[in-house]
Amino acid sequence: MTKAGLLALMGQALHDFDGPLGVAVSGGGDSLAALSLAAASAPQRLQAATVDHRLRAESAAEAARVGEICAQLSIPHQVLVWHHQTVTGNLQDQARQARYDLLAEWAQGRGLQAVLLGHTAEDQAECLLMGLARAAGLDGLAGMRPRFQHNSVTFLRPLLTARRADLRQYLTGQGLAWIDDPSNDDDRFTRVRFRKAMAALAPLGLTVETLAASAQHLAQARQAMDQSLQQAFRKIGREQAGALFLDHAGLAKLPPELQRRMIAAALRWISGTPHGPRGPALARALQSVLAGRDATLHGARLRPRRDQIQITRESKAIAHHQTPTGQLWDHRWHLTGPHAPDLHLAALGADGLRLCPEWRDLGLAREVLIVLPAVWRGDELVAAPLVRTETDWQASCRSFDLFILSH
Repeated sequence: MTKAGLLALMGQALHDFDGPLGVAVSGGGDSLAALSLAAASAPQRLQAATVDHRLRAESAAEAARVGEICAQLSIPHQVLVWHHQTVTGNLQDQARQARYDLLAEWAQGRGLQAVLLGHTAEDQAECLLMGLARAAGLDGLAGMRPRFQHNSVTFLRPLLTARRADLRQYLTGQGLAWIDDPSNDDDRFTRVRFRKAMAALAPLGLTVETLAASAQHLAQARQAMDQSLQQAFRKIGREQAGALFLDHAGLAKLPPELQRRMIAAALRWISGTPHGPRGPALARALQSVLAGRDATLHGARLRPRRDQIQITRESKAIAHHQTPTGQLWDHRWHLTGPHAPDLHLAALGADGLRLCPEWRDLGLAREVLIVLPAVWRGDELVAAPLVRTETDWQASCRSFDLFILSH
């Protein structure tokens, strides 16, 4: 792909945005190319951030090098540090989650309309192969979305159809040198092993282009399924006070795949996590609620009540969640009001609900209300904007209807 083609890709992705934009830059060839192309497509309104995961000794120096490149391009740059203890379990998954959390917080603080990422056709092909190895369904095989939401921030992947070699050729022409991350060749990581396996598959016709094209076709099927899911929710469901209410009979009449997707999407929206529960656990929960039994899964509580299924945040999952008032709470709640250093956000809880005697007038179950966000000063309840009338504070979260199409 030529320079003109790459610029056209970037321009098309940014067409809907006229405000300030961010770009995540590690210093590697993919993200550096995204930075340069975005700077050419959206001059004077670009900011950059580098996440230093503190996993390699060289990471601080690499982040500083990105800062130097940004200075040459007159682009403001900030280093976001992942402060962590010893990481156990899936290192790459935890680092990825931390990276998106940090970038989303940075974007919100800067008032950015979207954050650009440098994923390429190679990344898309790798995702498809990894999904096949997991025997994944449609969502796992459809690859990465060109646009998605994380913590209410829009992320864009404008270069998903571009080849890595073309981006490096473009950078060479611009006189920009990228940093090669040694972890990209470390066979301890699953993605690296799949990346190397693609070279053996190419002679069989399983090239980056064909794999990425297959992922794109599956993504179109996923989009159609998401639209069907949205239409089904509008018929059998409603959203209120951060909870979902599904008509029991209506859910039972849906095709099994739409039933599964409805509950999976509900659990992701309620919990604010990027991934849903594993298939067997999801199937058991769905079977339970259709049979009229309660289920708890993925930080959410599913409770059949009369003719509907009520899905709320699990109170234990947020019992210790506290954040400053100016930050996102529990991955999905925005509160606006007179922020102050001595205030914090936490669940309303049973103690807070007792201070809101009018809660019964709302017609909502107690378990729906105690998991809602409230403003606290120490142990003093300052505001409960979704439970009682407040003059200074408002609370909102992204609607489930829109979430269906954006995740």
